[in-house]
Amino acid sequence: MTEKLIILEDIDPVAFYGINNVHLQMVKSLYPKLRIVARGNVLKVLGEEEELDQFEDHIESIRKHVLNYNTINEEDILDIIKGRKTKAESIKDVLVYSISGRPIKSRSANQQLLVDEFSRCDMVFAEGPAGTGKTYLSIALAVKSLKEKTAKKIILSRPAVEAGEKLGFLPGDMKDKIDPYLQPLYDALEDMIPPAKLQDMMEKRIIQIAPLAFMRGRTLSDAVVILDEAQNTTPAQIRMFLTRMGWNTKMIITGDLSQIDLPHSQRSGLSEALELLSDIEGIGFVRMEKKDIVRHKLVTRIVNAYERADKGLDKSY
Repeated sequence: MTEKLIILEDIDPVAFYGINNVHLQMVKSLYPKLRIVARGNVLKVLGEEEELDQFEDHIESIRKHVLNYNTINEEDILDIIKGRKTKAESIKDVLVYSISGRPIKSRSANQQLLVDEFSRCDMVFAEGPAGTGKTYLSIALAVKSLKEKTAKKIILSRPAVEAGEKLGFLPGDMKDKIDPYLQPLYDALEDMIPPAKLQDMMEKRIIQIAPLAFMRGRTLSDAVVILDEAQNTTPAQIRMFLTRMGWNTKMIITGDLSQIDLPHSQRSGLSEALELLSDIEGIGFVRMEKKDIVRHKLVTRIVNAYERADKGLDKSY
């Protein structure tokens, strides 16, 4: 008889074992000759060496499934042990899976263009109205790069538009003051990475979220770097950000030129960058449109209403 210890790395053991250990019990029933004891993220297994090797291979496949798709069920476990593809593996063009197992993929032609441009270029600008999935899809691409180990870290940034006196009136320390500006980035990450894993990655600075002002002086290498709400940068700020780019780094800059919160006398850095860099080889540009909106159907109507108002047109439907 041989004993082995199998460590379940990079995953939440609860997702692996299932509620009330239902997945673990199923695995035990499929390997009745092995003695299997689970302690946290470690499996202690006793049995004949040949069967132990097969068991270890299957457990590693199940672990990878949980890592890739954030979920697993009994049907998946049976498919893996029988050498068949799971349902999740059969779905094409998925970037990553949400923590509930929902496939995250492009849902329009321009969203797919963003995916393609990210693959082709080291820097991509994605501009368009609210609800078109610019930020969410960009973060999904970053998480995918991290999972595939083509990037070592994710760096997410936003300008804190009210970076002067108004921040000082907010309670708490600096982190408490700036976190409200960064919450949409946290929301997207929390939808794609299990809570315990996300916390660990942030503590190890594998994932970093910071206001744009904190980027000054840094060289960002081996990373996917996303600047969100770039319409609220000044020309000097976006220039500073773009020149932080280091080796083996990809950048995505997202924004909506219809939602500029800067003073009227201040030109948007995103607007200037789109003009100045339009002919630079190696930079991709994606223009999202109303047809790409993937939020509630009312968002499209709201965008249309404001566009009519901006143009001074009739507001009737």
